[in-house]
Amino acid sequence: MAVKKSGNSEGLTYKGHPLRRVDNLIYYGSMADKYIIMMQVLENRQEQDIKLASKVSIQLQLTEPENSRSRIVKKSEKDSLYAAMDIASIWLDRALAGK
Repeated sequence: MAVKKSGNSEGLTYKGHPLRRVDNLIYYGSMADKYIIMMQVLENRQEQDIKLASKVSIQLQLTEPENSRSRIVKKSEKDSLYAAMDIASIWLDRALAGK
């Protein structure tokens, strides 16, 4: 996975967008943009001594919705964090490009 630590104090980025984790929630994108991705790890599995995500919920959300129900634009579930990050980067790039 192409995650890199930026030179400033902003933290991790993935394909040019900020990446933040709070417990089982992963936020991808900037709150300053119109859209953000929220991923939630729903299930984990143990692989030797590493805990891996085995079910991840993905949501493309508006950052400034008129009401809370209209916040979710797209949603899906994937069977790994890698697959979730892959679709999340595509959704976010397309949404921010206006496609």
